[in-house]
Amino acid sequence: MGVDLTEGTQMEKNSRAKKMMLWFGIISLIMAFAGWTSAYIVSRTREDWISDLELPSSFLASTIVLIISSITYILAKKATRRDNVKMCTTWLLVTLGLGVIFIVLQFKGFSQMVENGYYFTGPTSNIKSSYIFLIAAVHIVHVVAGLLSLLVVLYNQVKAKYSSGNMLGLELGANFWHFLDLLWVYLILFIYFVK
Repeated sequence: MGVDLTEGTQMEKNSRAKKMMLWFGIISLIMAFAGWTSAYIVSRTREDWISDLELPSSFLASTIVLIISSITYILAKKATRRDNVKMCTTWLLVTLGLGVIFIVLQFKGFSQMVENGYYFTGPTSNIKSSYIFLIAAVHIVHVVAGLLSLLVVLYNQVKAKYSSGNMLGLELGANFWHFLDLLWVYLILFIYFVK
């Protein structure tokens, strides 16, 4: 027998609704990136496909930074479970800083690609480099959205809205952030191995 989603307190209903909205958003992002990676696979049959394109070292560095940022977000949640407001705020600020560093490293990676003669568009571009620029740039846009959600979480944290008994906003923000992290790890591995 199924669970009746209309049962429970108003707070429980609100919590379920917000979690459901996040999952709908995540599923739509998965579908969009699945489309781009599918197009990438299909395009490998083109004559102008370059299979020996090296990914910039900054992409690897940014991947490590993003993974660490997921760990710091987890540490912020653990601090909140212990009602340690100061540590939660500190870990959230570290996560924010790492998110900004990720974006800076991504743009450095774009610069490295251009220095190596790979462009997004134009007569000297190729389909593979265009896909890499597109996929990474769209992911950056979503990381910016993740940073904005993190700023909202930080604002609420400073206003003492989170505690061990009320972590919904913090959990939603963390889940979105972890999704962006896993998505980038998938994308970088995909581009690296699918030549």
